[in-house]
Parts: sequence; structure tokens; C-alpha cells
Amino acid sequence: MLQLIGFDGDDTLWHSEGYYQAAGAEFTAILARYVDVTDCRVQESMLGTERRNLKLFGYGAKGMTLSMVETAIAITEARIEARDIHRIVELGKTVLDHPVELLPGIREAVEAVAVTHAVVLITKGDLFHQERKVAQSGLADLFRRIEIVSEKNEATYRRVLAEFGLASGQFAMVGNSLRSDIEPVLAIGGWGVHMPYHVTWAHELETGLSGQEQRLVTIEGPAGIPDAVARLHALTAAPVAA
Repeated sequence: MLQLIGFDGDDTLWHSEGYYQAAGAEFTAILARYVDVTDCRVQESMLGTERRNLKLFGYGAKGMTLSMVETAIAITEARIEARDIHRIVELGKTVLDHPVELLPGIREAVEAVAVTHAVVLITKGDLFHQERKVAQSGLADLFRRIEIVSEKNEATYRRVLAEFGLASGQFAMVGNSLRSDIEPVLAIGGWGVHMPYHVTWAHELETGLSGQEQRLVTIEGPAGIPDAVARLHALTAAPVAA
């Protein structure tokens, strides 16, 4: 039966992607001084640059900022002025310094799950940024362990489970990203609670899931988390027919 419940951080516990989206819109406005941003497909170019740079910079606002600078130089054929490069760097700083605002009802949801199961926070991104968000969230005291990782893949989840001495079938992950929070957990035999967020980075929308997964529950918001965990627990605790 279920023993351990993992929670994602960004856009599961606190708001995040909206700040990245706002920075992206301002980035496009800056480039509009130099090029026809519709013809240049700024956001598509930016996404391609970010994907190429993930192995070097990892996830988060710092990698995004470096990718914006690289994209701006490429799209403007190096015509972008130093003052606008500075504006782009300042955009990155605003994302790094955004306030930590919890999703309504999320603390109560985590507290409810923590009564019946051990809970851990598994979040990816820049170490300093994620540590600051965890500290400012006021939720750190609820978690048995806090894992800040560079990537969420099967190897990451297997490592966490090995440290707890648990089988994959004893673990469920709660998160907004099918790609990072759900798909790799299901792939190793775990369970998932998907709580979609109203905006999602395009990179995180790519998934190989069919939509018919038997070990996955989809909910609308934090209030549904305790019941979803209870449903999955009941499934794992049910006796196997002979």
C-alpha cells in the first residue's frame, strides 16, 4: 500500500509559471524595437534555445535569462543594444525575486495527507532559487524530506525511493506537470495525482502518456488532493484476486 507521497513545488504548492510568462511577454516587447516579432516567431526561437541549453544551464530563471540574451542576439543579428541586454537581465532578476504565493488551500491539503502518509517535496530548478521559495513558503515543516533536483526522471524517483527503502508501488506523486511529475513515476510503477495549472511551459506539455493510465487520478485543485490520495491508497491496499 502507499507509504510515501511526493509533492512538486512550482505551480503545485506555489504560483510560478505566470512570472515566467510575464517575463516572456516583456522580452518580446523589447525585441519588437528591432524586428517584426511575429515573423521572427520569438517565443518559438526562445523555446528552442532553452531546450538546447537545458543540459548546460538546467531549469529555472537563470537559465531562462541566459537563453533570452542568446536568443535576442541571434534574432537581431547582434544589433541589440547594451541597454536592452541589461533590461533582459533585469527581467530575469524579477523572476528570481518574485513573491512566493501559495495556491489557495494547499497547506491544508498537505497537512491532511501528512496525517496518513509520509510526505516529501521533490522540486527541480536552480538550487538557490528553490531553497528561497521553500523557505518563504512556510511549508518546510510539513515534509519528511526536501529534494531539490536538476531533473525529474525515472532515475531521480528511483533514488528517492531507494533512500526510503520503498518499492515504486508504495509511492505517489502530486504535481501539475505530466512530463516531470507524473510520467516518470508511472513508468517505474508508481502512482500519480495530476493537478493541472492554468498556464504551463511548452516544454512541460510534451508527454508520452495516452490519457488512459490506470494509476493516475486527475483533480481540479488542492481541495481534491486528500481524497485522491485516499482513493489511490485504497487501490493499493485492495487484496489481489487469486
